[in-house]
Amino acid sequence: MRFEEYINLSEFSHKKIQLSFGKFFICDHFVVAELNHEIHVDWSIIQKIANMIIEQYGYSKKIGFISNKVNSYSIDPYVWVTFSKEYDFIEAAAIVWYNDAGFMSATLEKMFLKNSVKLCETLDEAVLYILNS
Repeated sequence: MRFEEYINLSEFSHKKIQLSFGKFFICDHFVVAELNHEIHVDWSIIQKIANMIIEQYGYSKKIGFISNKVNSYSIDPYVWVTFSKEYDFIEAAAIVWYNDAGFMSATLEKMFLKNSVKLCETLDEAVLYILNS
């Protein structure tokens, strides 16, 4: 389910930001990312995401991050190692998967993230996890 279709969407004030590689929904305490189909996420894309988040929240606010894998895409898992060294604004993360390939990708990503990460089967599960972290 896309964030724009989320049944509890009206409970969250949010701002939608469209970048060339995906949509981002900026809420008060978390970001929902929906990356485009068949892109490859490398360090340059991660930097653009991080800069966009810092521009929205500032340098000191800790936030939650939800990767809503509604599309199939690839990611270099080592970017998370560098990300953890460069940036320190993610307090907790959730990855929502919708099929076996998404689950395998999410499991691999989780191994490289230093933050608390929960693999979720629904967007609602991810939002509740982030709000309670």
